Amino acid sequence: MSLIVQKYGGTSMGSVERIKNVARRVAKWHAAGHQVVVVPSAMAGETNRLLGLAKEISANPDGRELDQLAATGEQASSALLAIALQTLGTPARSYTGWQVPVRTDSSFTKARINSIDGSRVQADLDAGRVVIVTGFQGIDDDGNITTLGRGGSDTSAVAVAAALKADECLIFTDVDGVYTTDPRIVPEARRMNVISFEEMLEMASLGSKVLQIRSVEFAGKYRVPVRVLSSLTDPMIPLEEEMSSGTLITFEEDQKMEHAVVSGIAFSRDEAKFTLLSVPDKPGVAYSILGPVAAANIDVDMILQNQSVEGTTDFSFTVNRNDFARTLELLKNQVGPAVGAEEIVADDKVCKVSIVGIGMRSHVGVASRMFRTLAEEGINIQMISTSEIKTSVVIDDKYMELAVRALHRAFGLDAETPAADAQQG
Repeated sequence: MSLIVQKYGGTSMGSVERIKNVARRVAKWHAAGHQVVVVPSAMAGETNRLLGLAKEISANPDGRELDQLAATGEQASSALLAIALQTLGTPARSYTGWQVPVRTDSSFTKARINSIDGSRVQADLDAGRVVIVTGFQGIDDDGNITTLGRGGSDTSAVAVAAALKADECLIFTDVDGVYTTDPRIVPEARRMNVISFEEMLEMASLGSKVLQIRSVEFAGKYRVPVRVLSSLTDPMIPLEEEMSSGTLITFEEDQKMEHAVVSGIAFSRDEAKFTLLSVPDKPGVAYSILGPVAAANIDVDMILQNQSVEGTTDFSFTVNRNDFARTLELLKNQVGPAVGAEEIVADDKVCKVSIVGIGMRSHVGVASRMFRTLAEEGINIQMISTSEIKTSVVIDDKYMELAVRALHRAFGLDAETPAADAQQG
């Protein structure tokens, strides 16, 4: 008998009929002798609806009250799922985050989990019940309801799995696993059976939308095996088949075979680039530029400083495209004049494309093959960032899909391409 945590997203909980299908799937696992904890999201669109109501009343609603409001979506879906399970004859009990309790800090709308007391949940499991825990929410030390931010139900599920020392955390979603890249861009993309935590963390941080990055960080920290699989299959699919489906996210040392050089291609359209021309090349110039940006709560991604010429240098960096206007205003009105920049060049028509794979550690020439592939397609590289297991480039966003398709093909990730042959040399 295993202890399994199952998480279901808003699409999976999107209607009464889908909730009934989730209940049938959960009941199947319970009937097979497994202890099951379920972490559901709110029904699809419900959180947006609730927050939209708040925005109709106030342009800047209080964070505490937003959390009070948003938390009701998961509470409703959890209770409905418990009722559906009970109707099937499966004993079930639902809990809100504060009833468990899931302890968080007091950062309303983006709280972080501090601890989870699993004793109440474990007692119900030992009594033979399915336990349903609302995702996305917790309680702070002052007794306030908090929420974890967008995608927080993934983090809730992995955190609950860690607290209960679950055998596996199953993330049921509307896709059947993690692909080598987005199949909407490259129809030949393949579903991976296994991917390492390191690779998944890079993919999530570089633009892959399958899992929320905080959930992957949590899984890696507490060594929780995570499987991504589809909730849109027949809920009565044989258990053995379901247990081996999807993509298992695990540890590098758990994988027995040698890795492909590149496992996947990630991309992000949400990029904007800034260049400050001819700033003085002296100690502290980077801080003089990026310090005010950080103080404005704007995240910086890639950074490039050019070689000094006659005592000046060009300094480039990227931010999320949503922060383009704020960053430009800050640079023009404050940072640029303060550091003596000759000119500020801004571009919100760029994207980031990345290759990811832990096999890159033991192979040379991977980055050069990436650069050659892009050159052959006539794609100019504006910025480069590397780590042990990834290489990212900033390019003009009109070339994004072409770059992804070309790199996917060049590294042998197409379904019909023998990877061992394509990734030689």
